[in-house]
Amino acid sequence: MATTLFKLVMDATTTTDTNPEVERYFYKLEEADRDSGIITIPYDKFFDDEGNSLTTNLTTATPNNGYYLLFVNGVLQQTSLFTVGSQGSSLEIRNASSVPVSAPITLIVNNFAPVSNTVITS
Repeated sequence: MATTLFKLVMDATTTTDTNPEVERYFYKLEEADRDSGIITIPYDKFFDDEGNSLTTNLTTATPNNGYYLLFVNGVLQQTSLFTVGSQGSSLEIRNASSVPVSAPITLIVNNFAPVSNTVITS
């Protein structure tokens, strides 16, 4: 009998649940939060979905596994125009001198908590 290479026959199936965790924060612009075209909003001026003032910092997006959406006066903004402060302490919006007072500002933070399960059969 000739030499034969025996190979294992394996089959694997992986399922992944993305488990998005979404936080929404709301604010109406006050003139006091604008300085030289930059709007800086401390976390405690935001409201949550239930209308409660925040008592803890804004949730931050997990690097490589989360993202922000910022709407100013109902318009989605480019990510290069805003920064969430260290550990969610504030939101800074640049080039914002034309944003009217009382304009609604909505920050959405979406993080994923993926869970994967692999089943191997032979």
